[in-house]
Amino acid sequence: MGYKVVVAGATGNVGREMLNILAEREFPVDELAVLASRRSLGTEVSFGDKTLTTQDIDTFDFSGWDMALFAIGSDATKKYAPIAAKAGCVVIDNSSLYRYDPDVPLIVPEVNADAIHGYSKKNIIANPNCSTAQMVVALKPLHDRAKIKRVVVSTYQSVSGSGKEAMDELWDQTKAVYNPTSEIKPKVYTKEIAFNVIPHIDVFLEDGSTKEEWKMVAETKKIVDPAIKVTATCVRVPVFVGHSEAINLEFEDFLDEDEARDILREAPGIMVIDKREDGGYVTPKECVGDFATFISRIRQDSTVENGLNLWCVSDNLRKGAALNAVQIAEVLGREVLKKG
Repeated sequence: MGYKVVVAGATGNVGREMLNILAEREFPVDELAVLASRRSLGTEVSFGDKTLTTQDIDTFDFSGWDMALFAIGSDATKKYAPIAAKAGCVVIDNSSLYRYDPDVPLIVPEVNADAIHGYSKKNIIANPNCSTAQMVVALKPLHDRAKIKRVVVSTYQSVSGSGKEAMDELWDQTKAVYNPTSEIKPKVYTKEIAFNVIPHIDVFLEDGSTKEEWKMVAETKKIVDPAIKVTATCVRVPVFVGHSEAINLEFEDFLDEDEARDILREAPGIMVIDKREDGGYVTPKECVGDFATFISRIRQDSTVENGLNLWCVSDNLRKGAALNAVQIAEVLGREVLKKG
């Protein structure tokens, strides 16, 4: 016996990836409903070797469905998530709406799967921000060994984190560079993204940080440890898929780089590729389509006491969004619903 599963936002980048991963991981699905807004109503999407037609989220009855994976943005989630939850369908939400709600668990299964049992307060579970998800997978096993005091992270985030229109904008602007008669003005971003980097993701806050940077701070504290100090600089780069992060860690206790490498090799969800030679590291292009979070460039930082540097790369549409949501669904099924 399997689960009755809903995917809301099934025509978007993340929604389609959720369907791909549900099929790839052979999630025990008895029945699957794919939902979209009326604008995308009737669009066909793939689930394994099946083709499904989207239904109208406005008129869909969530009663009798076990879980719903939401990839519809905060505004729509605010409307539909309470409806689904009230009907007894557990919502796994990919938006930022519920991440900071104390009554909603924020989960990365490799890090804090035990938090799943807090879902019942609102029948909602939150998926973290893509840049946070891959980072905390790397932080947790190291924190368990030597206790992290401070994190300094600089991100190199792909345009797919902003959706399909952003990917189109990068593609069109890149082509326009080679065609002197074409000029594609920025629409999604504040400046041209082709052959450029933009140190601005989400809105600016009063302290000068951006909301993306604030998210990394708040979510790391909620998922790993509220005592960890985090400072982030988040940058959009002209890469289609795959987020990269340069992470500097300061520990309470000394942690040798060789031991850190061994710890990460044994940690769930991580692949260490760290050779001190040309190409002995992973770039975002190489991580696309993979489930793992890749760690490279592990080395001591002698400028602080008990310091370590590392390079972290992951497919943001997978670990940063769709994969993490499906992994949450797996934990929910295994630990709570126990049907599959």
